[in-house]
Amino acid sequence: MPDGIIVKGISSFYYVRIKDKIIECRAKGKFRNEHIVPFVGDYVDISQKGDSFIIDKIYPRVTELKRPPVANINQVAIVLAAAKPEPNFALLDKLLITVANNKLNAIICINKIDIISADAIEEQLEPYSDAGYRIIYTSTVKNTGMEELKRELENKITVLAGPSGVGKSSILNMLDPGINLKTGEISRKIERGRHTTRHCELINISDKSFVADTPGFSSIDIESIKKEKLAYLFPEFLDFLGGCKYPGCMHVTEPGCAVKNAVLENKINKRRYDSYITLFNELKNIKNFK
Repeated sequence: MPDGIIVKGISSFYYVRIKDKIIECRAKGKFRNEHIVPFVGDYVDISQKGDSFIIDKIYPRVTELKRPPVANINQVAIVLAAAKPEPNFALLDKLLITVANNKLNAIICINKIDIISADAIEEQLEPYSDAGYRIIYTSTVKNTGMEELKRELENKITVLAGPSGVGKSSILNMLDPGINLKTGEISRKIERGRHTTRHCELINISDKSFVADTPGFSSIDIESIKKEKLAYLFPEFLDFLGGCKYPGCMHVTEPGCAVKNAVLENKINKRRYDSYITLFNELKNIKNFK
């Protein structure tokens, strides 16, 4: 049974939570020789050497993300703002396919519904709820939806992802008022937030519930996804993938495509299909460039 879990890594120091204590450790030299980098979320054994503590063992990871580098996570909560900044659905789709490609569950959290009501934005989110995604509407100003979100995070390690300025730090402050994370101002010029998180950290919001607060970002690397696999990462496509006329159909220009027919029959949302085409072409161009 592991001694504890890495909750933060800064430079060559790793901070391991063991029960209610946080212990500063360094990794054993063998990990560097074996090209193993400890991740936040790793379950580890440690030992004391004089006044210092050393990570002796890293247990096998169940899951891992490279960006941000987090191990053993169960799900990703993707946070967008209802307004200020406007929701970026292209980024949402990129994040959703990245989450699916890593075989993780996704929750969509729409924050700042005190600015624009949930009713006003629900129509834009319908394609995602129809596809089966869990959507939670929150406001840290009015303390709306926070209990619902907390229930979804219970007994899990969850990565909180999304662009800057959408209120991730404010949400974490509501989930655990004791952490008192710095919240960023919004740039009036471009309505994007200033980064307030400088490193990835696991925050213990209840006995067995952790949330990974990650540095803000507005783009994500999708190079590891094969274009042939992309359609399988859109859950609303799955019922139609076996019905195409030609084997290996990419659902782009091919005749007799069941996915394209489903779009014409309004069984698949047109905006989501257009997003698929954009991502398919992006992946195709990446591979061609290489």
